[in-house]
Amino acid sequence: MASSAKSPEQVVEQFKTLYQTLNASNCKSDIVDGVYRQDVLFQDSFHRIEGLDEMKEYFNALYLNLKSSEFVFHDQWISNDSAMLTWTMTYAHDRLNKGRDISMDGSTEIRFDDKVFYHKDYFDGGSLLYEHVPVLGTVIKQLKKYMAK
Repeated sequence: MASSAKSPEQVVEQFKTLYQTLNASNCKSDIVDGVYRQDVLFQDSFHRIEGLDEMKEYFNALYLNLKSSEFVFHDQWISNDSAMLTWTMTYAHDRLNKGRDISMDGSTEIRFDDKVFYHKDYFDGGSLLYEHVPVLGTVIKQLKKYMAK
């Protein structure tokens, strides 16, 4: 691995700043390029995205439909070339939860050299999306109650 010009702490801070400032007007800009490598691999409960251009297209589609989005980072564990961060995301979307805020907790694993080349998010897909879709949300919530008995 090549020697990094940034410290691991700087890479993590730049990553956090990106998610605290990302919105529909800047999600295809150089601020994304400053954090991610061209060959980035992104994964979450719904997506597997390969490459910076595809990731910027994903951000564009995602943020275009959000009324608001906010990340609050909590704990972080950093090593020389990887980190794990916990967070709470609060967002609003016209088609979910009657347009009201939705909050959920999650965590992110990143691997990096000078930039992030691997990003994996861990969260409950039901809390993020399914529970807030009309009709389906009621079914999911009832199923969770049933499974808890």
